[in-house]
Amino acid sequence: MDKKIKTKFVFHNSGQVMIEAMVAITIAIVALLGIFSLLSSSLGVNKTTADQYVAANLASEGIELVKNFIDSNVVNSRAFNDGPCLTEGQHAVDYNDINNNFSSCSTQILAAFLDFDSGTGIYSYEGGNPSRYQRIVDVSWLDGGNQIKVKSSVFWTTIGNNQSKIELEDMFFNWRR
Repeated sequence: MDKKIKTKFVFHNSGQVMIEAMVAITIAIVALLGIFSLLSSSLGVNKTTADQYVAANLASEGIELVKNFIDSNVVNSRAFNDGPCLTEGQHAVDYNDINNNFSSCSTQILAAFLDFDSGTGIYSYEGGNPSRYQRIVDVSWLDGGNQIKVKSSVFWTTIGNNQSKIELEDMFFNWRR
């Protein structure tokens, strides 16, 4: 009689290992899919952050270029708001080379994309590989030309063809008047 009970007991447990293995494999697959999903979204966020970082620096550079024109006017005893890049309106400004020589301001290339020179690390309108970034610097005079408001906007297209924009704004004052 002991033999029958023992045989019956072994017979009931024969499929349990198979079910446990299937449950364990299912849990492992769900966990791996979650990790891969998290990695995928993390890489997308990383690309977005890198694009925003580059755009913010390009916008900041646009304001810095206008500030350099103003400083050059002061050093050379010219009027505070003298020069083609300081007229009211929208301008495309960039560095001509790594020695901070300026290119002339243009209103003709406003829709042009900046080029990136990987050798120098400089974005400009001349030379290099085309980038995804466009920069427009808008100059406005206030207080009869004694204040200059500069708004630098950078546009680029993100993943999924969404248009993104970063704008920075600064004010410069004719403190010598």
